[in-house]
Amino acid sequence: MSLLIPGGSSRRPVGPSIARVGLALAIAFGALAAGAGYWQVVRSAPLSAAADNPAVQAAARKSPRGLIVDREGTTLATNRRDENDETYRVYADPSMSTVIGYSSRQFGSAGLERAYDGQLVGAVRPDPVADLLKKFESDPFDPLKLTLTLSLKLQKAAVRALGDDRGAVVMLDPRNGEVLALASTPTFDASEITQPDTRAAIAAFNELREDSGRPLLPRATQGLYVPGSVFKIVTALAALDSGSVTTSTTFSQQPKAEETGLLVSGFRIRDGHHPFTGSRALDFEEATEVSCNIWYALAGLRTGGEALAATAGRLGFGLPIPFDLTTSASQLTNGGGNFGGGFKDQVELANASYGQAETLVTPLQMALVAATVANDGVLMQPRLVSSLTGKKSGTRTVTPERLGEVVAPGVADDVRRAMERAVEGQYGRLFTAGAAVPGVPTAGKSGTAELGGSGEPHSWFIGFAPADNPVVAIAVLVERGGRGGERAAPLGGDMLKLALDTLNRR
Repeated sequence: MSLLIPGGSSRRPVGPSIARVGLALAIAFGALAAGAGYWQVVRSAPLSAAADNPAVQAAARKSPRGLIVDREGTTLATNRRDENDETYRVYADPSMSTVIGYSSRQFGSAGLERAYDGQLVGAVRPDPVADLLKKFESDPFDPLKLTLTLSLKLQKAAVRALGDDRGAVVMLDPRNGEVLALASTPTFDASEITQPDTRAAIAAFNELREDSGRPLLPRATQGLYVPGSVFKIVTALAALDSGSVTTSTTFSQQPKAEETGLLVSGFRIRDGHHPFTGSRALDFEEATEVSCNIWYALAGLRTGGEALAATAGRLGFGLPIPFDLTTSASQLTNGGGNFGGGFKDQVELANASYGQAETLVTPLQMALVAATVANDGVLMQPRLVSSLTGKKSGTRTVTPERLGEVVAPGVADDVRRAMERAVEGQYGRLFTAGAAVPGVPTAGKSGTAELGGSGEPHSWFIGFAPADNPVVAIAVLVERGGRGGERAAPLGGDMLKLALDTLNRR
């Protein structure tokens, strides 16, 4: 029924208008509720733990930070009080500085000290329910002790083995992702940055920032390097998993191309590493044992850019690795090409297949490649913290997490056998001298990363042991460390042996 108004016209019914207003208000309030729920529930934990959270900063001023200990319980980071009765941080050993980082009055925080700032000052509880209820307590702060997966013994040994070289060593348990060592050199003494003498701390920090060796750079997780021949393991996984090649695949043009070079779209790929194989066309295991660039270039071309990029993506390439610390994203190519997988053309794909071209990796990424082969094709998320313990909130254990199945177990086993031959085989021993652990079957792959110009190439080694039941996987990078992994391979063998001895698993 319409209402009459002077002049004979009528008003529109008010019912539909009220309904539209009500619907608009309901949508608006729903959006507000969803937003509040997102920030107060979904994003509550990370915001509470953020280093720039005023609650975290207030807690840092009021109470000592939680301890940080290694896997054996050795204290790595603790607190002292200055003459004004204020706490400051002290670190047990410089070998851990690129991992633990620092918590400084002048320079803020870095490393694990920053990543777990909220937990260490006690503003965040390990139990989500307890974290929500802490606001009702008179003293809501409960500094947590971090127990790391790292071994101080292995970390110190890795830094000592690298010596004056710039480089990195990453060791982890392939079965659960526990990182046993995460060494970068040169390193620094974090205690000099956190000391209460302000002038001395500033001088020490400025010296580190101006050091040409870049000791503040965590090379293991953020350094990006040409991988060279260790990348052939990625190509092997992609080629075998896609069915493009089998373990018996040979390429008839490979023997002659070792002498004349392999011509790919006008670009000649050369490889003179193994004249001792004569005119025989190599199969997969043989090509891996002698690190044949020609075979791998041909295998990469047959596999194609899309399949190679897909396997690399499942291994973690293209995105930062989910980890306790910030990681640089490894890349297969700079992208932008339309040949497949982002490659520009056949030439780039062929060169990338043996670890050159525009391929760049972190040492952590290559350790995960080795770990994936060792773990039957399954990639586990790497982690540095095994548990968090508070006086009020008890202990929360960090459980292993799968990042996914990269390849089928049979493919991983084929690659494992080839990597064992690359260390233990008649010719493999020539390329990975010193990598084999005495009395323990060892699998691995050495690498030479050509950088162009006249400088020495980077030296690489990745591997795992025991080859038939892996408990330790490793990646070693030595900047300007020579050809054929001559510096990295023996260092990798020594570290694998020490790790097995330390874990009592030989």
